[in-house]
Amino acid sequence: MADHAISADPAVQAQLDRLWSLSPGADVLGLGRITRLLERVGNPHLRLPPVFHVAGTNGKGSTCAFLRAALEAAGLRVHAYTSPHLMRFNERIRVAGKLIEDAALAPLLAEVLDAGGGICASFFEVTTAAAFLAFTRTPADACVIEVGLGGRLDATNVIPEPAVCGIAALGIDHEAFLLAEEVGTPSEPLDRIGFEKAGIAKPGVPLVTQHYPASVAASIAAVASERGAPLIARGVEWEIATEGDSLRYRDAAGELVLPRPALTGPHQAANAGLAVAMLRHQQAVSVDPAALAAGIRAATWPARMQRLGDGPLIRRLRPEQRRFGVWLDGAHNESAAAAIAGAWGEGAPTAIVIGMLANKDAEGVLRLLIGGRADCEVIAVPVPHHACHPPAALAALARRYGASTATTAGDVTAAFDQLARSGAGESALVAGSLYLAGEVLAANDEPPN
Repeated sequence: MADHAISADPAVQAQLDRLWSLSPGADVLGLGRITRLLERVGNPHLRLPPVFHVAGTNGKGSTCAFLRAALEAAGLRVHAYTSPHLMRFNERIRVAGKLIEDAALAPLLAEVLDAGGGICASFFEVTTAAAFLAFTRTPADACVIEVGLGGRLDATNVIPEPAVCGIAALGIDHEAFLLAEEVGTPSEPLDRIGFEKAGIAKPGVPLVTQHYPASVAASIAAVASERGAPLIARGVEWEIATEGDSLRYRDAAGELVLPRPALTGPHQAANAGLAVAMLRHQQAVSVDPAALAAGIRAATWPARMQRLGDGPLIRRLRPEQRRFGVWLDGAHNESAAAAIAGAWGEGAPTAIVIGMLANKDAEGVLRLLIGGRADCEVIAVPVPHHACHPPAALAALARRYGASTATTAGDVTAAFDQLARSGAGESALVAGSLYLAGEVLAANDEPPN
């Protein structure tokens, strides 16, 4: 599914328009084009500060947020490359702790596009090359780089010697790209996902992983062994557990008592643990326990169980609805929806606004978010500028899975007006797509920073 990028800066928009006209217009996996493109701009990927490379189906963005926060708490300057953006393209590229400025972004994109003639590089490949080029031109102590899609054939996988690699939670997503069978690869879907993510493994570089089903863990271990990457698996080399208001982390170097994350949801303890394990199993930079704790407390990651602040969209609701809160999460696949459902527990929302891209599993997401509750009102909306499930079809699915009422609205603003008229919901959740989350943040005047 192609990204959609609009900038308020005319110079940046001109380059984004140019990018659209030159790129294939869809996800294209493989390292040939990105390698040629990087060669033409001087191979910046070979001159990066120590790289923390993170793959996964869900949780990789939050893990990157914990990594960056801990590194910065240790007094280090950190570049970060993540995707997708929510409101502004600039969110993808953070240079020495700050979102890249429009004045730097426009000429950077132009430089990469000028160099890429005839390569037909994709949107993500051009973005990746631009980020790496930016990172070589401003001093920093570390780079946190999130895999875009898969791992083995993702454009970020050109980095030859990262300081450490990590794999977050796994689930089924991007089936059209990651589940096509090849000779010598696993046939079971989740095993295949593990194989693809483990493709970021490098010789001699620690590969830190979460806990997975046995066959998935075996698939990852086989890749790590073949690549000569030391495997640092949760449940064997490291562990994290929640104890009251604390996290207890342990590995061969000892135990740490750490604070619970400010990020909402029990699944964030696992993401924080992965970040801690990655930091403790690399030798490139030093991050002491105090910085680890500070990073866990400080990390933020927009649209991941984010409670919306007082803004224009929230003020459309009735006062009693605002009091209980509106929460925002991408939750675009079944495993993400399961994590969100687990985060709510007994206080599950009685109103859900949902919009989903056409290539996502709407049935699996709605089934988990509604959870069979008869008190749940669902309002389905389109995802602007993207091919998406028709809202009427989402509403029909919601009724099948037990929603008390399921209707449609033309956009998120209209959906909030419907909620205000119905008076429904002690709390509400907006979910189903990070692109939709960007629309919500824009409508509520709450940009990521």
